Amino acid sequence: MTNSRTRVDIIRPDLTTSLPLPYADGGIQAGFPSPAQDYISEYIDLNRELVRHPAATFYGRVAGESMIEEGIEPGDLLVIDRSIEPADGDLCVCCLDGEFTLKRIRLVPGAVWLVPSNESFDPILVTPDNQFEVWGVVTHTIKNNRRPRARRRNVK
Repeated sequence: MTNSRTRVDIIRPDLTTSLPLPYADGGIQAGFPSPAQDYISEYIDLNRELVRHPAATFYGRVAGESMIEEGIEPGDLLVIDRSIEPADGDLCVCCLDGEFTLKRIRLVPGAVWLVPSNESFDPILVTPDNQFEVWGVVTHTIKNNRRPRARRRNVK
């Protein structure tokens, strides 16, 4: 087991413009197929949907695999809200000894644990010797669901 950390690269969002995208307001069936909508008349702005506190919200890109059993993989984008008070079990971006790390926090009397979601990683007990801050609470994860394609080789 290891105490390796999942790194998060922090990015400030540009919330000065809107980007309304077509929205299938009738829902997308994940069970039995249903007839497709003939047209899309609604629009959604992801900034308005995902960002509740613009002055305190950042994006972060995941680098590392300590949260992979929750489906959070390298390259995923996180929406991080610094204005939310962290609670036990929240997914948080923490600053531990000068490095960002992504973990679930466990708040127990007299202790804080940073808990990974990968059996290859050990939980981290935050001690008084550590410089520690919960930097922000993750409110959303944005994934790229398209799988990488294998390169085609020229066959003669």
